[in-house]
Amino acid sequence: MSHTLIVYSTVDGHTKKICEHLQKTIADDDNQVSLVSLDQAMHMDLEPFDKLVLGASIRYGNYRPAVLHFIEQNLELLSRKASAFFSVNVVARKTEKNRPESNPYFKKLFKQTDWKPTKAEVFAGRIDYPNYAFLDRMMIRLIMKLTHGPTDTTASFEFTDWERVEDFGKEIGRLQAP
Repeated sequence: MSHTLIVYSTVDGHTKKICEHLQKTIADDDNQVSLVSLDQAMHMDLEPFDKLVLGASIRYGNYRPAVLHFIEQNLELLSRKASAFFSVNVVARKTEKNRPESNPYFKKLFKQTDWKPTKAEVFAGRIDYPNYAFLDRMMIRLIMKLTHGPTDTTASFEFTDWERVEDFGKEIGRLQAP
């Protein structure tokens, strides 16, 4: 029996939703899966887990600072065990920026760390204008206008390719320690 820990860093909850989908995809008779927030994981003993997965979202061009701190704090363990990372960002809605090797936020994070996850992926996120505070709604709308994205502040837009999420989950289920 393998035990996988999925850790998520989310601002609006979409990364957690992706993690819940991964959890359902990975869990079976041979794979037990636990799901925790990044804040919870910072205070856990990660040694008992066979596989570690970290999912993190981007807001205004950055991951939460705790993401890099978590990686630095657990680098030896992440390098020794089967591990995976995925980034969730709206830039990934564009085909030319939806892979680890082409996504600017993914590349920026991994220039700052020595971690080489066993598996990595990038997923397009979600824009949920009606649930944003006024300032966030206006800032994100401006960014979308500049990048030719959706600007209707009365609507939500989900760009996530759930089939890719499922395929990533299946790959995580088969991961072996490096």
